[in-house]
Amino acid sequence: MTGWRGGAAAVATLTFDVDAETPVLAEDPGYAEHLATMTHQSYGPDVGVPRILDTLDDLGVPATFFVPGWVAEHRPGLAASVVERGHEVAHHSYAHRPPTSMTPEEERADFERALEVFAAQGIEVAGHRAALWAASRRTPDLVAGYGLRYDSSLMADDRPYRIATRHGEIAELPVHWSLDDWEQYAFLPRPRIGSVIESPEKALELWRAELDGMRRYGCLFNLCSHPFLTGRPGRIMALRRLIEYALDRGDVRFARCREVADAAMADQELPARPVPASPDYR
Repeated sequence: MTGWRGGAAAVATLTFDVDAETPVLAEDPGYAEHLATMTHQSYGPDVGVPRILDTLDDLGVPATFFVPGWVAEHRPGLAASVVERGHEVAHHSYAHRPPTSMTPEEERADFERALEVFAAQGIEVAGHRAALWAASRRTPDLVAGYGLRYDSSLMADDRPYRIATRHGEIAELPVHWSLDDWEQYAFLPRPRIGSVIESPEKALELWRAELDGMRRYGCLFNLCSHPFLTGRPGRIMALRRLIEYALDRGDVRFARCREVADAAMADQELPARPVPASPDYR
């Protein structure tokens, strides 16, 4: 099966979750008074994103930036600067609160609020990623119901698949912890967002191995990076080397998530799955 891959051995989506201060403030708004913590997070949009955009320009590859509505609202030119460089901006909640922690009404209100921010800035969004990848059973219906074409939060495959919702099908572009820089680099004393700082060389070795395996099995290499983590100098150099490695293979296609989603929806050989029923575990 090569339809959605367009003949490539694997497709790579470089995705950047521009969370900025939101994960910390969602944990406890009181962290707004912790200056070191706030600057640790603001490094992402203020330093990391421009550095990442320059790297992507240098290498000539497209990417998708998942941006919380709060971040776009508080940095009005940020989303536009990504689009102007030829990349995609996608929905990543409003306040970076995980849907599994919210009531149905709260999840819908948060989802709508982010859409309103992007609409006010003239930013068209086609896809969604749940905060912390913590989608609820309601999330796919929200994505489809508001006219978005894909989600990228779930883990049922390592290739795209279609999800049947009450409002029609959407594409799912699956993720996995092994392709998340948070598991490699995230560290803060408080709040405890992570407790390990790995060498970029280790992360590069891991991601090269995953890419080679995915080239063998015809998969979606959906790398999730955070600008406040990967935007740091040694780590962005590791990302550059990873992209160069993939380009040198000659059989990896880089694409924006919306393009992969459209190709997946057109490929009838990919599986279509309902949202799994809640298991009766008693």
